[in-house]
Amino acid sequence: MSVEQEETRTGGCQCGAVRFRIKGGLGRPSICHCRMCQKQFGGFFGPLVTVKGEVEWPRDEPAYFQSSINIDRGFCRQCGTPLTYRHPGGLEIAIGAFDKRDDLAPQIQVNFDARLAWVDTIFSAPVHQDPDYYSQQEKIISFQHPDHETENWPAHGMKL
Repeated sequence: MSVEQEETRTGGCQCGAVRFRIKGGLGRPSICHCRMCQKQFGGFFGPLVTVKGEVEWPRDEPAYFQSSINIDRGFCRQCGTPLTYRHPGGLEIAIGAFDKRDDLAPQIQVNFDARLAWVDTIFSAPVHQDPDYYSQQEKIISFQHPDHETENWPAHGMKL
């Protein structure tokens, strides 16, 4: 249950200050329903994948918050993007932080008993289909780092 690959995987935070490169395969993608993951991600669960290869941090490295006796949670000190879950057995990286994520569908749920009861039904909610809303979204100028390596960043928007 792992994501095997020979290529180098890249990713990083929203502002681009923290970037990573992973050489080698990845382990099992998962979602964790524990309260600490909910708080770290500000969401319903924490989507993570285990790193089996070597991680390089070509720009800045994550800052860490020790959330429990043996767990550190990494984030970008500039924009706050949650990035890592570091534990005695290794390192996991947030699935959403990868530039290419299509093959990282979670294969297992952990801490299932701590899940929010309504998580199982969220995708049966009505879909917002207002074309005026989406045309307004197209006018937004994003300062988010693109999903690929860049030589120079930030282009705009970063307050240091």
